[in-house]
Amino acid sequence: MLILSGNLVTANEISNVITIDNKQQENTEIVLLVEKGRQHNHPLYAVWLADSSGKYLQTLFVSESIGKGVFRRGSRRTGRWMPGEIERPASLPYWIHQRNIFNEKGTLLPTTQSPVADAYTGATPKSSFKMRLQSDQPLQGKYRIYLEVNQSWDWNEHWTNNRFPGNKEYMTSSQPALVYMAEIDTDNPGEQVPLTPIGHSHYAGENGELICDLSTLTTALQILKEVTVTIW
Repeated sequence: MLILSGNLVTANEISNVITIDNKQQENTEIVLLVEKGRQHNHPLYAVWLADSSGKYLQTLFVSESIGKGVFRRGSRRTGRWMPGEIERPASLPYWIHQRNIFNEKGTLLPTTQSPVADAYTGATPKSSFKMRLQSDQPLQGKYRIYLEVNQSWDWNEHWTNNRFPGNKEYMTSSQPALVYMAEIDTDNPGEQVPLTPIGHSHYAGENGELICDLSTLTTALQILKEVTVTIW
């Protein structure tokens, strides 16, 4: 169950507290603090836990539209925005490939028939937020926390709307998804550790490669101002 409540935290413009409650109170609590940047405009998120070498362990949170495979989009018939099933491989490619779970179609994206469990999905936060998460198992030792963020239509001089003509997946993504990472240690509970950008995903989600060169990204680096994680 995901609980969203507003106006509970005011420091640094944090206005939302999101709690993932999987009824495993003996497990490790992971608190993610995200402060929006000046280019923040309804981005998509995935947050996951990996071991100390970067091997995926579990999803902690993913935006519901990706986790369920349903987006709000315009209906030509009615002229209204309505929910509909759609796959967007360019949305959060690194998480999609790290998770590596195939759906009923043989692709890696969650769908309405093969969704991410409700306990790990929720509406995309519209502003800065504090996210209270729990691991599926008690943690002991060193781990990594990853966050991938992507925002549509954020073109720049390198990632232009005619860079890959006819590639509809690229056209919905613009600058590729940006990946942040932090290393955490259960021997240091309460320590606030910053997540830093380590690379970006494939521009159209065609593979799970992490590209470490961030020199072509501009406004994508300003979607988030600061991200930190604390474990308890």
